Amino acid sequence: MKAIVATDEAAGTAGMTLTERPKPEPGLNDVLVEVRAAGFTSGELTWPSTWVDRSGHDRTPLIPGHDLAGVVVALGYGTTGLSVGQRVFGITDWYRDGALAEYVAVEARNLAPLPGDIDFTLGASLPISGLTAWQGLFDHGRVRAGQSVLVHGAAGAVGSMAAQLAREAGAHVIGTGRAGSRQTALGFGAHEFVDLENDALEDVGQVDLVFDVLGGDIGRRSAALVRPGGTLVSVTGPVEARPADGLAIDFVVVSDPAQLSELARRVRDGRLRMAIGNVATLDDAVAALNPTEHVKGKTIISVHP
Repeated sequence: MKAIVATDEAAGTAGMTLTERPKPEPGLNDVLVEVRAAGFTSGELTWPSTWVDRSGHDRTPLIPGHDLAGVVVALGYGTTGLSVGQRVFGITDWYRDGALAEYVAVEARNLAPLPGDIDFTLGASLPISGLTAWQGLFDHGRVRAGQSVLVHGAAGAVGSMAAQLAREAGAHVIGTGRAGSRQTALGFGAHEFVDLENDALEDVGQVDLVFDVLGGDIGRRSAALVRPGGTLVSVTGPVEARPADGLAIDFVVVSDPAQLSELARRVRDGRLRMAIGNVATLDDAVAALNPTEHVKGKTIISVHP
């Protein structure tokens, strides 16, 4: 089968190539999925889990891309809950080959049914970004109606979903980003926008929840904006600065079929839109994942049309 592989961590996305790889066999509790569309997360090739298996052994050449939408074509031994021919979407395991290939073997528990009126491109754009936003806001941030939520990167793949979900929950949403992202962030649900290049972040005042996808200096400064009893939620790694009288939580997204179904329901009824920046074929994936210009939103690779 055709697949995008990476062999050199130092080379990053520039070192990826399109090649032939053996078609995987579904293992215990797996399904084999014919990939229709796959997503790639910026920074994925810097994650330690990308380069080793669960025992810590090197697993190059590896196939990246953990967002997936496709059709089940075979079941592994003991697999229940899904059937051959079913449309599915979800996340592949961090320590196994991903979905930038014609086929991928995935644990069935990581997938949810993809409704027939959601196309595969949308389905592949939803899992990691949508689950990250959902879990950051609701599982870890405990957002409630009437609260104020500061969403960094509110025009990006994760931030745009966080802004929409927080607004739907009844929160007042303040989005941040570059100057050129203002209208995009407001269109995705932010009530206000802070230009991180020209505005003073500290002028935001105190908020109940900070959802941080940027880290670094912005993450450190954001801790002081959390009011007593509030929460700073980060997806960028260990929190470097903590609120004086609040919580600081960093987390790694996990697959949750029930939450995937909740996200799909919101897509179907128009309450949730995805920030898709570029769609390319598998043959053009290496170039698409090494753009010469900044791409707003998530890059999706269309595999089987």
